Amino acid sequence: MEQIAKLKELIASAEADADKFFTKGNNAAGTRLRNTMQQLKATAQEVRTAVIEKKNAK
Repeated sequence: MEQIAKLKELIASAEADADKFFTKGNNAAGTRLRNTMQQLKATAQEVRTAVIEKKNAK
């Protein structure tokens, strides 16, 4: 499923930015991290919706 692959990419991006923000104090990385976390939330909701739709179709 392509959303799962997207989640993996977003997590990898979040890890890199979290490291830069928390260990190096890079504020721009913090902004990117917040944006990535919002994208993770939206993508996770898409997955949840797809699962519910498939489950109810049975």
